[in-house]
Amino acid sequence: MQDNASLRPDASNLAAFLYRLTAEAPEVYAQIRKTIRLAIPFFDDFVLNPRALPTGEEQIALLWQQQGSDYRLWPSQLSDGSIRFICLVTALLQPDPPSTIIIDEPELGLHPSAITLLGSLLRSASTRMQVIVSTQSVPLVDEFSIADLIIAEREQGATIFRHLDEIELQRWLEDYSVGELWEKNILGGRPRR
Repeated sequence: MQDNASLRPDASNLAAFLYRLTAEAPEVYAQIRKTIRLAIPFFDDFVLNPRALPTGEEQIALLWQQQGSDYRLWPSQLSDGSIRFICLVTALLQPDPPSTIIIDEPELGLHPSAITLLGSLLRSASTRMQVIVSTQSVPLVDEFSIADLIIAEREQGATIFRHLDEIELQRWLEDYSVGELWEKNILGGRPRR
């Protein structure tokens, strides 16, 4: 219960962090629930009940309920993608975010509609903190403009980062999405021989 000051990078303290939000930032907690429901419509709420241990410390489990039921479910009764989405939503909506958040392939295991929602969350979070995301997902890349992207490529044993010129690519963008340009290797960032 005491490990709740900030969300850990692996979200191992998710239950304690959410429990703190219910008391200290109920509007943020409500926004997290609302956002989760957009991707997991049957989700109702977390069941966050601390229990006392023989040592006097308190512990809290991450349980949840689905709509229309009072049966308590474990995280293992959600898909990996759903659990990942819950963690991402909490990280991106946290009330006192870190200055920078780095997320590696956040789209893994997510339903295509959740990837669209994730794109919106990432754009919104970027107004409150620096957000760095690495991805290989065409649908996620499609959620951003050319100006939002930095292409990483290996050249002579080193990683080279470069911004793209949106004006230079304007003609391509008339007929293709950003993701399609990446698939066609117009933007770079694809393996070379």
